[in-house]
Order: sequence, then structure tokens, then C-alpha cells
Amino acid sequence: MKANKKLEAIFYVDDSTVHGKGLYAKVKIKKGEYLGTYDGPEVNGNGMHVLWVEDDDGQWRGRDGKNLLRYLNHSNSPHAEFDGFDLYALQNITPGVEITIHYGEEF
Repeated sequence: MKANKKLEAIFYVDDSTVHGKGLYAKVKIKKGEYLGTYDGPEVNGNGMHVLWVEDDDGQWRGRDGKNLLRYLNHSNSPHAEFDGFDLYALQNITPGVEITIHYGEEF
């Protein structure tokens, strides 16, 4: 898992044209690259920075994001996606680009 220090080498937070604050690339990122793990305490209810992941056994687990990845905003044309709580680049990303994910069909 990449701690905030390692995430800070890759990303920075700034004002977003999507919503509030956003997560931006500091460096070139290659398609398929592991970007970090959504870290935070497990929770049972929704919240502003809660990410829900369905386990292999069909159980839903939520984490209240406490690292920089909590600043990911939604897009229908995302730059990255989660595999469980691990984030991967869907395309090459250049510095200065806001990193987005698709929040899911129910969003």
C-alpha cells in the first residue's frame, strides 16, 4: 500500500472543474500502473469519502478514505479504476491532468 508520502510524489490536490477539490497527476503515469490503495477505516454507512467494494463472496465493504485518493472525482470517461481498493490507470496520464474514476451505475 502506498502511504500518503508516496502518493504525494505522484499526486497533488487542487481546485477541480468537476467538483470541489480534485486529485491531479504530478508525474507521467503509464496505462495499467498501480497508483495506490484507498486507505481508511472500514465503515457500515455512507459518507462523503466512502468507497464501497463488493468482495468475491458478494459482501459489500466500505472504507472512509483518509489518504489523497479521497479527492478522486467522477467522470463518464475516467482515467483510472479500482480493483478492490487498489487504483490503476486506465490510460497514459500526463502531469497536470485531474485523475477521475467512474463512481458506478447507481451514481
